Amino acid sequence: MKTAIYRKEHFNAAHRLFNPSWSDEKNNATFGKCNNPSFHGHNYELIVKLVGDVNPETGYVFDTKILSDMIKKHILARYDHKNLNLDCEEFKTTNPTAENIAKQIYNTLRSLIDSTLDLKVILYETERNFVEYPA
Repeated sequence: MKTAIYRKEHFNAAHRLFNPSWSDEKNNATFGKCNNPSFHGHNYELIVKLVGDVNPETGYVFDTKILSDMIKKHILARYDHKNLNLDCEEFKTTNPTAENIAKQIYNTLRSLIDSTLDLKVILYETERNFVEYPA
């Protein structure tokens, strides 16, 4: 029987939502205060969900200590206390929306976690705004 495990982490990061091919007026109309040229920040909450069969030898779907270490090394070290637009190559040409950040986190973790496990990333940008990838 499939079982889900979750790991919750958090990181703080700044970003600016901006499309360089648009006018300032269109960027302001679309992204509002999130288009601030001086950037703005969030206290992101990250939930990583893995679904799979429980290993009869360990009792684990996946060792949460290993998952925690993986998230710290490959996600938090990359994004925590960073300016996503300026410090992260993946967002030099991709708008660092919550949707795009969640997709990038998913792709990074997917490459590290056995494909027999289902993976889902839930990213809270604020207490009331969050995304799930894949949906």
